[in-house]
Amino acid sequence: MRKFLVLLLLCCFLTPALFCSDEDTKAVQRIQSAATVLDEIQGAPDKGIPEEVLGSAECVAVVPSLLNGGFIFGGRYGKGVASCRTPKGWSAPAFFTIGGGSFGLQIGGQATDVVMLIMNKNGMDNLLSSKFKLGADASAAAGPVGRHAAADTDWKMKAQVLTYSRSRGIFAGLELSGAVIKQDKDSTRDFYSRMVPFRTSLQGNIDAPQAAYPFLSTLAKWAKSAESK
Repeated sequence: MRKFLVLLLLCCFLTPALFCSDEDTKAVQRIQSAATVLDEIQGAPDKGIPEEVLGSAECVAVVPSLLNGGFIFGGRYGKGVASCRTPKGWSAPAFFTIGGGSFGLQIGGQATDVVMLIMNKNGMDNLLSSKFKLGADASAAAGPVGRHAAADTDWKMKAQVLTYSRSRGIFAGLELSGAVIKQDKDSTRDFYSRMVPFRTSLQGNIDAPQAAYPFLSTLAKWAKSAESK
């Protein structure tokens, strides 16, 4: 009887930890997937984000496998991770969801990787608010593609957010109008074991956990390479 009670108590204590571990794994997997997406996109010869653009970005957000419903309107949802430049380097990651909106590039019912670059202070302020709508609160435009941006593009002056997509190996600028971005509170709690506001993580007011480094190291590598060109 005593052994049974001991086992029962152990189960009571261990079961929540097991569930937390599973959820933590999902958040960590998103970090790793985002790193892979960025690495593969920037590693493709002459098909990535232009060095001038990436080198100027204030923040970078990656959504691995945005799900599309295959319709002209709505039916899109994904979860992503973002980091911003700080005096100490790239910030601890912030987890967010993106949903709704009308996509200029329709690719049927399959998943698409999405990269968003926040290009200036106004765009960063919108991101720090932890909820904003592309095309309404923040101006968004399809980003230029290639190793270098054309001299006549106005991406640096006009767009707060530049958006890209990769589907079936094809990387291109993406029109994202009406999509709502907001903090993924569940994933934030799972990853940090407490609630961390967007502003706290993205402004560098919290140290990045070790599990964040696959994404942050990859981002730092490509950003440094872009800045040095």
